[in-house]
Amino acid sequence: MRGDIRPVPSGKNTAPPGGVAVRRLAAITAGDIAGYSRLMELDEEGTLARLKRIQRELIEPTIAEHYGRVVKTTGDGFIAIFDSPVEAVRCAIVIQQNMIGRNASVPRQQWITYRIGVNLGDVIVEPSDVYGDGVNVAVRLEGIAAPGEVYISGGVYEQIKNKLVCGYQSLGDRQVKNITDPVRVYRVLPDPAAIVNARNRRDVAIIIALSAALLAIAIGTLWYLLTQQGVRVVGKAPPAQIPAPMPKAPPRPSTVEAPATSQPAPVWVPQAAPRPVSEPEMTAIPAGSFAMGSNEDMSEKPVHQVSIRPMAIGKFPITVREWNQCVAAKACTDLATGSDEVPVTNVSWVDAKQFVAWLAQVTHKDYRLPSEAEWEYAARGGTGTKYWWGDQLHPGMANCKNCNDPAASGQLMKVGSFKPNRFGLYDMGGTVDQWVEDCWHKNYQGAPADGSAWVDGDCSSHVIRSGSWKNDTSYVRPASRDHYDTAVRYQTHGFRVALSP
Repeated sequence: MRGDIRPVPSGKNTAPPGGVAVRRLAAITAGDIAGYSRLMELDEEGTLARLKRIQRELIEPTIAEHYGRVVKTTGDGFIAIFDSPVEAVRCAIVIQQNMIGRNASVPRQQWITYRIGVNLGDVIVEPSDVYGDGVNVAVRLEGIAAPGEVYISGGVYEQIKNKLVCGYQSLGDRQVKNITDPVRVYRVLPDPAAIVNARNRRDVAIIIALSAALLAIAIGTLWYLLTQQGVRVVGKAPPAQIPAPMPKAPPRPSTVEAPATSQPAPVWVPQAAPRPVSEPEMTAIPAGSFAMGSNEDMSEKPVHQVSIRPMAIGKFPITVREWNQCVAAKACTDLATGSDEVPVTNVSWVDAKQFVAWLAQVTHKDYRLPSEAEWEYAARGGTGTKYWWGDQLHPGMANCKNCNDPAASGQLMKVGSFKPNRFGLYDMGGTVDQWVEDCWHKNYQGAPADGSAWVDGDCSSHVIRSGSWKNDTSYVRPASRDHYDTAVRYQTHGFRVALSP
């Protein structure tokens, strides 16, 4: 990912200048390999070679990508610091999920599994080390974590609990070595559905007991109704107490007069109609071909010709109002806040897919996410210039950092606040990052030429386009591309929908 997609207070995490120790608040991540001595006994050279490869190919680049810095390695482990606890936990999740894939190709007894602990604390940072209770707590959390899992402190939990698509299991307060006060510990569950499986036995027992009680009440009620009905049918009642026969219910009450009896006529009650869905405003995009990519960034090469079929794409990104319809239908999670007409944000790729699946179901139309090629074709609006309006940046064309009057930048604005491109589409550059269907590939080598989504390979992250109000002008270019973890939300991420004819 490029450097400014997730700005942090002090930029990229770097060592103190001039070798001077400084005190600062940081998220500290400690990790080590479970059962490392056993692995070395099994295959010393092979284990060491695998460890070095994992550190070189996974640990170090993943930490750097999440704006962290490896402070030191400890044989089979590492300690890293981050400006953001959100990025620290995201990094830990990515490492653990990648290790699952790496272990899949080797026998179980040779699996390399990390235990990871994350804490937030005021620490003393030197160029090659970090000190303080904040570090000690992270190391202790790593020590009690189960292999393959991430444990975090209560301080970290309070910072990230509404920012990541995760479950969290509270493990209560733990007394850890050399730390005076107990530490509140949480286990991170990357799959939110795992929360159900992580409930403790007491909760399960309560649920079972309540279910049994409700079942007993239901059976008792049913028995009472059946026995009472039986008395009325079999028992001999006085003639004056036998009610007149109920007339057969008519199709609608307006077509039948009330019968000549003391019994009231049955009333027909219509079923409530489903709440209508306000569909996104769509714009038809003609078929065509275009040169996709650019030579400005390695991820945008090589420039290649792509053909696009006719389709429709959202005139605007999906708004808060449109998203909350899905939440009201219980098909999407987390009610969006803010003005109805601003783009919904803090949405993961998984969230976006849930929305389009719901929209397709309730409208009986083929709504989906656009492919990366479709998005760029639509964003260019039939042009081949650097921006859709030309080769030079002009104010009033996009909502991004340094794109406009400083007084108007740095904030999310209502959809349609800037000029549309030549296809009549708004916010196809700036305003909000937009998910597309494709899995992330570091360049276009082997990319489809027919406009379809590129979904093979590692899909742990997906492509995002457009840039946002927080990004600089380079992201506004139609060719600009980036990526983010598939199941993780971020404050600038939204999406728009596409529709096949």
